[in-house]
Amino acid sequence: MEDKLLESIAYILPATVTGIVAYYMFNRFLNNQNSEKKLELLAQNKKESLPIKLQAYERMLLFCERINPVKMLLRIKPLTDKTDDYLQLLIANIEQEFEHNLVQQIYLSNNTWLSIVAAKNAITNKLKQVAENSNSANELRENVLMEYTKTLPQTETAISFIKNEVKKLLK
Repeated sequence: MEDKLLESIAYILPATVTGIVAYYMFNRFLNNQNSEKKLELLAQNKKESLPIKLQAYERMLLFCERINPVKMLLRIKPLTDKTDDYLQLLIANIEQEFEHNLVQQIYLSNNTWLSIVAAKNAITNKLKQVAENSNSANELRENVLMEYTKTLPQTETAISFIKNEVKKLLK
């Protein structure tokens, strides 16, 4: 009886060890396959999303260029001589441009988006501030142009953020 038990163990033990080794090797193989597929999907998603992200950065760069006060004043002429009317026209233009591009924030980094919003708000506030000391729409234009000959528009900071982000994406 003891011999039969030893004989059974002699057959069962190698079969069990072989089964355990086969199980772990098969499990490791499946995990490697899953990892490779995940990496392929990530690479494919990155490849497909890069053009969309680049387009978002392009649009936001264009937004910054369009709300650059110097360029905006040259593009948007006053309809009347009233300072408040012209100020409202400029602010409405900025807000319209912003709302048109609002969805792009999902493709941008948080810091870049915050810099764009900060630039928009700073320009709006500066226009309001300069308008307080202006008596006509043409004087507002002149005062804003004079103000931005002394300092760079805040849009330049946002443009720098955009350019840095694009460089990171393309690396």
